[in-house]
Amino acid sequence: MWGRSASFLLDKRLRDQHPSLSSPSSSSPDSTMDLNPNPNHGVSAYYQTRAEHHAIVSSDWLAQAQAAVDREDDTALTERPHASAAVSLSASKPFSVIDEFNYWRKKPDLAEAVAAIMALAAVIRSCEATTMMELEIELKKASDTLKSWDTTSISLSAGCDLFMRYVTRTSAVEYEDFHAAKLRLIERGEKFGEISMKARRTIAMLGQDFVFDGCTILVHGFSRVVLEVLKLAASNRKLFRIFCTEGRPDKTGLRLSKELAALGVPVKLLIDSAVAYAMDEVDMVFVGADGVVESGGIINMMGTYQTALVAHSMNKPVYVAAESYKFARLYPLDQKDLEPALHPIDFGVPIPSGVEVETSARDYTPPQYLTLLFTDLGVLTPSVVSDELIQLYL
Repeated sequence: MWGRSASFLLDKRLRDQHPSLSSPSSSSPDSTMDLNPNPNHGVSAYYQTRAEHHAIVSSDWLAQAQAAVDREDDTALTERPHASAAVSLSASKPFSVIDEFNYWRKKPDLAEAVAAIMALAAVIRSCEATTMMELEIELKKASDTLKSWDTTSISLSAGCDLFMRYVTRTSAVEYEDFHAAKLRLIERGEKFGEISMKARRTIAMLGQDFVFDGCTILVHGFSRVVLEVLKLAASNRKLFRIFCTEGRPDKTGLRLSKELAALGVPVKLLIDSAVAYAMDEVDMVFVGADGVVESGGIINMMGTYQTALVAHSMNKPVYVAAESYKFARLYPLDQKDLEPALHPIDFGVPIPSGVEVETSARDYTPPQYLTLLFTDLGVLTPSVVSDELIQLYL
């Protein structure tokens, strides 16, 4: 599933070049599943085919992203002890997956879905089950508990589902005893967490190539992945300016504009209704996503749909930056197919009695209004997303 991820391919290449870095468990029968038969740049045949057909994904881009992840591997390794620290701190009291989730969620740069993935990995380590069946039942209960923590979060639900699918593919019959199988599950869980944490850096390396000197970028809402792309572009001395929408009702555009201004990037703040007015000056649109659905469309904060509609009508490309753990097995047909995610709105004035207020906080943008998706699996056209989902959940 994750064998095509740029960071995963890099790890495999390093193990191939330096066998001493491989763990003892890497010689298990299950480890052969992740082998990439394509020797060209460590990129799968699937993506080389897509590159030929769509001229979208190139091995050079993926190689560049892999190099970026390699440079930051030391940082990732220093973060790993925190996982065991969290478990040791809670050793004096019964393990709680919600407490573990909250521990990781407090880290400012960690996505909610990644916090859930790290919490599920801790569940495997702390579980006292004596059979694979018991362990899978405990893991399923923990996953359901996390998903019920916020039933409206698409990325949280998708991240838990992908973790379960990835980790529980190991069968106890492949090993001599339960202990060996559990160690393999722990290894898989930690690997999944590592890959998820590296995803944002990989996307930044892929996406920054599309930012060119002198361009104007419209950004709607606050996305840590989009911010990472823009940070990297700015650090590479690219000169560009940003139009930030206000992002009501929670005014996330104000937060993004503050972050970009601190980097010295020219920023102009727009009210949400000024998108069409300012689109003439815009070269491209960048948005994040709460979830990427089977059709190749996205679910994101309210206003993304209308922004994409305006951009499409004026022939401006719309780029989406989203980690692959946000790929969800959903197929909304219209806006009302979404699970309600409500947000109170403060208009600053009293609302007349009898007046209904729309409090939905997100909308669905169909794939025909999106140009490309920047993911840790590569740069994809919306039509490729369904293929990716099939591969992820196989």
